[in-house]
Amino acid sequence: MAILGVDVGGTFTDAVLVEGGRVRTAKVPTSAQQEESVLAAARAVGAGAGLTRFAHGTTVATNALLERRGARTAYVGNAGFEHLLHLRRQTRAHLYRLCAEHPEPLVPLDRCHGVRGRLGPEGELEPLELDSLPDLGDAEAVAVCLLFAYRDPSHEQAVAGELRRRHPGVHVVASHEVAPEFREYERASTTTADAYLAPVAARYLRALAAAAAEAGLPEPVVMLSSGGVLPAVEAAAHPARLLVSGPAGGVVGAGLVARRAGFEEAIAFDMGGTSTDVCLLPGGQAERVSEREVGGLPVRLPSVGIHTVGAGGGSLVRRDAGGAVRVGPESAGADPGPACYGRGGGPTVTDANLLLGRLPEELPGGLVLDRVAAAAALGGIDPAAVVEVVNAEMLRALRVVSVERGHDPREFALVAYGGAGPLHACALAEDLGMEAVIVPLAAGVLSALGLAAGDVRRDRVVSHVRPLDELGDLPREGEADLRYRGQSFELTLPLGSDLGERFHRAHEERYGYADRGREIDLVAVRTAEVEPGPELELPGGEPESQSGPALLELDGSTLWIPPGWVGVRDGASWVLTRE
Repeated sequence: MAILGVDVGGTFTDAVLVEGGRVRTAKVPTSAQQEESVLAAARAVGAGAGLTRFAHGTTVATNALLERRGARTAYVGNAGFEHLLHLRRQTRAHLYRLCAEHPEPLVPLDRCHGVRGRLGPEGELEPLELDSLPDLGDAEAVAVCLLFAYRDPSHEQAVAGELRRRHPGVHVVASHEVAPEFREYERASTTTADAYLAPVAARYLRALAAAAAEAGLPEPVVMLSSGGVLPAVEAAAHPARLLVSGPAGGVVGAGLVARRAGFEEAIAFDMGGTSTDVCLLPGGQAERVSEREVGGLPVRLPSVGIHTVGAGGGSLVRRDAGGAVRVGPESAGADPGPACYGRGGGPTVTDANLLLGRLPEELPGGLVLDRVAAAAALGGIDPAAVVEVVNAEMLRALRVVSVERGHDPREFALVAYGGAGPLHACALAEDLGMEAVIVPLAAGVLSALGLAAGDVRRDRVVSHVRPLDELGDLPREGEADLRYRGQSFELTLPLGSDLGERFHRAHEERYGYADRGREIDLVAVRTAEVEPGPELELPGGEPESQSGPALLELDGSTLWIPPGWVGVRDGASWVLTRE
């Protein structure tokens, strides 16, 4: 069985080929046409005919949204609610900056339209008038979001059907098809993002599938934000599900190596060149959230619960007006890169690690690091202070996904990966009181490995927004969003027996009190149809141990074992513990 995973990043495209207990890896520069990078990475790793699976993580949807390169999109809502995307929630963009601006909506005001007709929570209030639909001009995509469509989609179905009849070449998305949940603004934002991205993502995935077929590779399956994969054609239908595609692959890979190393409770820690992603892995599986912001816009779709901060190996270092050392969020990027690359770049975390002796003199690919340039760029800034500052930023991120959500990090192992993650992992674990750090041998390409192992996953949500006591039988597996009647936000719990009492206990654990005499609302039920991914046979090897201080070169990353720590290699990972 041969399985290929290819993850496209902003600088490099990573490939992992797992075949017969062997793992081969490759990195190639990412080109403007991502499908070219994907095929180049597949060739570099030696993939060819006979592949069982070809899995892919892409940044096409994310880049198109962040750079505003999507389709020319129109929005259709109820008459009187046409400007919902511009009204948003009535909260400030920044709590303490009164003049801070919200990101511009994806649809300008002149392409926001209304249709007469109205549904209420209990049925139709005003008949739908399809004749009131205006001309949509030169729109390439249309998002339709009507009131209470999560409960009764009939009006939306009629509007979407009429638009498809009038405009057969235009991509039309209705909110009940992609995000059938209450909270109209979030539903509208999600539907608009999905429509906005669909033509761009469809073109890319069609081009990739054609290029793969020409190269003799199977049709790719694509990683979703939820941590599952779907065939490319199915994924292209709703590309808003791809907005965390690559990082989700890393989280899946982190869960895999944690379980293989014998740790059921873990935290994924991915430090790259520009940012750091962290995610809780209870039971060795990614924690999921039902909503996240991308580019300042809410997207209400299942996603792995990644928290991101602007701290990476390429984060720029400076002193502020008061003389304090600051790190990031600005980054030196790949070109010119850190000062030690010898291309005129500014001082970065990578330069600090080099001066502290935590990087080799030459990186894979033959790049010789320039210590003199690194020292000159940092000037009088202490490299140890740089590492201390960036570690403090990453500690805050780790506390967000653990302590702030009611979890004790001392009960978890830290899975470190990415180009820079293994350099900082032991110091972070020590500050959090964690006893173990897991560093996979494939730390630099773990996202691609996670793609290869991903389950086929189709998520489904059913909105109720009704008292829990009024509902009958619920699915045995899945999750429920629950709240006390009158509350604004929910807690998500696994389905099963004694759901009400478990909600009271969870509320008390999270907020410090429970009100057992108060009615509970069941807001939504979330289920997933899952086909388990392939069981990857990862290489073993003779056990090996190493005491700190020690510097170990891994595949695409470097592991620093500080004094007081000891590492044991057993199988496909190093497990580090304090002496």
